[in-house]
Amino acid sequence: MVILQKQVCKRRRALGWEEAKLERFDGKCKWSGRKEDRLVGCSMQGIRPPILNGPMHPRPLVALLDGRDCTVEMPVLKDVATVAFCDAQSTQEIHEKVLNEAVGALMYHTITLSRDDLDKFKSLRIIVRIGSGFDNVDIKAAAELGIAVCNVPSSSVEETADTALCLILNLYRRVTWMHQALREGTRASSVEQIREVAGGAARIRGETLGIIGLGRVGQAVALRAKAFGFNVIFYDPYLPDGVERSLGLQRMTTLQDLLIHSDCVSLHCSLNEHNHHLINDFTIKQMRQGAFLVNTARGGLVDEKALAQALKEGRIRGAALDVHETEPFSFSQGPLKDAPNLICTPHTSWYSEQASVEAREEAAKEVRRAITGRIPDSLKNCVNKEYLKTAPQWPSMDPSTVHPELNGAGAYR
Repeated sequence: MVILQKQVCKRRRALGWEEAKLERFDGKCKWSGRKEDRLVGCSMQGIRPPILNGPMHPRPLVALLDGRDCTVEMPVLKDVATVAFCDAQSTQEIHEKVLNEAVGALMYHTITLSRDDLDKFKSLRIIVRIGSGFDNVDIKAAAELGIAVCNVPSSSVEETADTALCLILNLYRRVTWMHQALREGTRASSVEQIREVAGGAARIRGETLGIIGLGRVGQAVALRAKAFGFNVIFYDPYLPDGVERSLGLQRMTTLQDLLIHSDCVSLHCSLNEHNHHLINDFTIKQMRQGAFLVNTARGGLVDEKALAQALKEGRIRGAALDVHETEPFSFSQGPLKDAPNLICTPHTSWYSEQASVEAREEAAKEVRRAITGRIPDSLKNCVNKEYLKTAPQWPSMDPSTVHPELNGAGAYR
């Protein structure tokens, strides 16, 4: 059932604007305000019409699809758009008004937009993923429909890297299992008892950490790991030659080389049609006997059935997963429910209060750039620019109609 938060966009009386709002009404939304202030949700032969804005024109509707808090986004957008939220898990739960009239969409990772889903939106021109991954959006289909897709790749780099290293250290030092043993009443007073409860704990210095995907997070993990004494190697076929020298790392030319030489493998690559189940039964057998595996990237990179079997057989000594093939994750179901030496967290490596606010602000600013500028030229992080066809543009907003104190340049926390 769609829940739409009451959102009141205060308009500047000096510019002749009146109040408009989206409010809850029997589980759906109703619109109040001037009749002429409504958006036009028409399309002509699949080409999305230009969206006008400014004091004398309809205001664009921007919707947060899978969340219910717009308090961070509102200060950035309130003078150029009407903002509402849907709190939906699928497009079937999104109100018809949003499907017909929304020109901008903000979204997290809990909703998926396939080609069929995108077709339901009649006026949509920009989607911004509040986060770095965008595998839950069909970016090629969006481009064909004239919809730009953007992400926020930088906001959670430190949080994700810190979490990855935390999980790596946890596997080596077995902190989680020692804590669990004490909670269960285990006493460790003698050397023999300590040896039993801490069995498997290993020294870090001199171990080889293999990083798959040396993007922003991968590089941050590499720098942190070196400080702990890891030898760091990486595999990333998309990076230009010489990156390894600037960072003081060793580059592996093939995935197999990395797996063979790594004591611990950490995944930091995006998910696409080419690397689904990158870690599977075949690649696990290429890893060192008793290696560790950490995944804070995307759940689809790991074949969880193959991982569970490898953990049970001891081919992999331990694994730590923040992301899973099926989310939200539950230990009570799925192939990992009986797997030993496994740490799982609920896709939270990206989160801190600071990172969350920064990601939301930057996502809202990207929508603002789309409204006041040109698509895709004005966008900062458009991920489907190469596929995006020429489409009608939003006319640039007259700077004199935008109040400086509401232009989204400040921090709204």
